[in-house]
Amino acid sequence: MNPELGRFALALACTIALAQTILPLAGAQRRDVRLMAAAPGLAIGQLLALAVSFGCLIYAAVTNDFSVANIAENSAVAKPLLYKITGVWGNHEGSVLLWALILAVCGAAVAGFGRNLPAALRARVIGILGGVAAGFELFCLITSDPFDRIWPAPMDGQGMNPLLQDPGLAFHPPILYTGYVGFAVPFAFAVAALIEGRVDAAWGRWVRPWTVAAWCFLTCGIALGSWWSYYVLGWGGYWFWDPVENASLIPWLSGTALMHSAIVVEKRETLKIWTILLAIGTFSFSLSGTFLVRSGILNSVHAFANDPARGVFILGLLALVIGGSLTLFAWRAPILTTGGLFSPVSREGMLVLNNVLLCSICAVVLTGTMYPPFMSLLFGRTISVGKPFFDAATIPLAIPIFALMGIAPMVPWKRARIAPVLRHLWLASILTLVAFAISFWGLSGILPILSATLAVWIVASSATDIATRIALFRTSPSQSFRRLLALPRSAIGAAIAHAGVGVTVLGLAGMSQAQHKIVEIPVGQTEHLAGYDWTLTGVKTEPGPNYTALVASIEIRRNGHLVTVMHPSKRSFNAQNQTTTEVSIHTNLLSDLYGVIGDSHGEGPAATYVLRLHWNPLAPWMWLGALVMAIGGVFSLSDRRIRIAAPRRYQADNATMETTR
Repeated sequence: MNPELGRFALALACTIALAQTILPLAGAQRRDVRLMAAAPGLAIGQLLALAVSFGCLIYAAVTNDFSVANIAENSAVAKPLLYKITGVWGNHEGSVLLWALILAVCGAAVAGFGRNLPAALRARVIGILGGVAAGFELFCLITSDPFDRIWPAPMDGQGMNPLLQDPGLAFHPPILYTGYVGFAVPFAFAVAALIEGRVDAAWGRWVRPWTVAAWCFLTCGIALGSWWSYYVLGWGGYWFWDPVENASLIPWLSGTALMHSAIVVEKRETLKIWTILLAIGTFSFSLSGTFLVRSGILNSVHAFANDPARGVFILGLLALVIGGSLTLFAWRAPILTTGGLFSPVSREGMLVLNNVLLCSICAVVLTGTMYPPFMSLLFGRTISVGKPFFDAATIPLAIPIFALMGIAPMVPWKRARIAPVLRHLWLASILTLVAFAISFWGLSGILPILSATLAVWIVASSATDIATRIALFRTSPSQSFRRLLALPRSAIGAAIAHAGVGVTVLGLAGMSQAQHKIVEIPVGQTEHLAGYDWTLTGVKTEPGPNYTALVASIEIRRNGHLVTVMHPSKRSFNAQNQTTTEVSIHTNLLSDLYGVIGDSHGEGPAATYVLRLHWNPLAPWMWLGALVMAIGGVFSLSDRRIRIAAPRRYQADNATMETTR
């Protein structure tokens, strides 16, 4: 009965979502207080129903209910409990149900945290979120039912893709999906604003925290996926420009532009139409990424390519959501009032340039990702667009962004002069020149030298921004500390996030100097790499819960002193007839020693083993920087000024509009 209960709860959630769409939107249009007041309760009811449905699916996985096709195809008795639970969203059906659940969480969050919103605006936002949720729940029920039964039920399941049986990838999808789905809230605010025909500073302040929260989750999700690629796939890299990786990067780029554009709307009430378009575009990219992965157009190690009917359904949902919102935008955007004028040399001008560059990179990544499948579909030609294209096209656009990041936060609004800003940045400029000299001496290649220099520039200028705001060294330490406590947390959070970008860029520059070696050696032989002696001291076979592992022992010494002993392994999963590599990494936060064991040849003492050895300088800094970025976003969210807008003025203005009709 458990699967039937789960299906019933999913159908109930879909019914509630349809009611959540129709009643609040009708109430807002008719100014019916009772219908608008129903929106929060419906959003919470939908969340409860989906939570029951998702809980039933987890229960089926934990209890090995192989009468459920989803469980039989993706689980097994011998699979560890952690992966039985996380494997629920490691497949197509479960991942779509998780997507719907997170979307319901967003709707309930607006209901819970949006009490200060005008009633009509909150009703419209919750109604729009309900409509999108209803589409995904119908998708689950019609083409991707996670509770489909099979008979007779097998005694054991087929198991999970071994590559997905890893803690990093187990928690990667929920975090990534929260970032994807989180942009549904700014999208709903944008559509609601188009319906109302009004965007102002209060709207920008309401949109901004939801955008920052989604951006934080998406940043962490992308970083976690990159880290998984680094330590699981065993190739020593961190980003392959994989099409599915690009599908997550595209909304991150447009979401970053949206986050900065919303600041302009809030502070200066300009760029309104552009911000609305960015909100629609960012969520559209999130939905498009889902379509590309689920439809089978993009192939990847973690794509779900099965039934073309699913792709057709998502394509229809995509056309409805994206096409409908863009049609509404074309109709209603011209009535939105424009904001004030500003000089090109101003904070607004810098943020506009930031948006242009970010959206240009977004367009490049989108073109490079979609060009091969469209060429194959239209002309039958198989081509590939890889790292050389993406690097050559995106890096020249990224470098000006990094340079501007040091200046833009210190430039005044409306009209400014660059000379006073540069005078404040004299110390950061000196540190940047020192960094250039050190990089020129220690790194090889123009791009790594430039990247390391710009990384120091970003970090130093971010610190200078805060130091200038608190008058550090220009007043007493106690007074500076009081200024720091009084400083808006959003300003501190922005500086932290920018510094995180600098840390990541420095990690990328360091990784460009990585050294590696692939060797085939017997036990007892020593190899030399990056000043370290790598000795294969032994190889043994160990049983696992649902695999057999070939485990190597590698002693690493430097100048005769033992640094560490690494134990990379190669796992064989009999149920899936697959093998995976388990990388061994030793880090001191300045560099990674990275070992992988491959195939073996021969038997006994004469056996040889293929080893992949890497020395990766500053590798941990790439993911540390992403964490710092997310921390900066969270710190911004803690600022009460961006969590509480100006509802009284908004409501008063609405009341005035009503009386003048």
